Amino acid sequence: MGEFDNKEREEVFSKKVRAGKRTYFFDVKATRSGDYYLTVTESKKRLEDGVFVKHKIFLYKEDFEKFAEGLNETVDYIKTHQDVVEKRYEYSENGEHSTKTSDDFTF
Repeated sequence: MGEFDNKEREEVFSKKVRAGKRTYFFDVKATRSGDYYLTVTESKKRLEDGVFVKHKIFLYKEDFEKFAEGLNETVDYIKTHQDVVEKRYEYSENGEHSTKTSDDFTF
């Protein structure tokens, strides 16, 4: 492999997103033929030993639309049902915490 081949796979674009205890990296790379693909990496520091654990998925352009549809539908579901999750924990007048089960709610 020559220098040109290696250069084609360098990152074309990169976006780093810090979200709580995790960091997400959205990296656009190019194949040898010049087609772009996306890698999404989740990075989180393990408390036990301080090692960063990474999980990575690769998304290719032929899958972008279906992936985005599934992600949007899932996020919309969470947003519309989030109030139910927040109501699972109620505090009594004396400050004691009580847990409700999913049977206590209608969806």
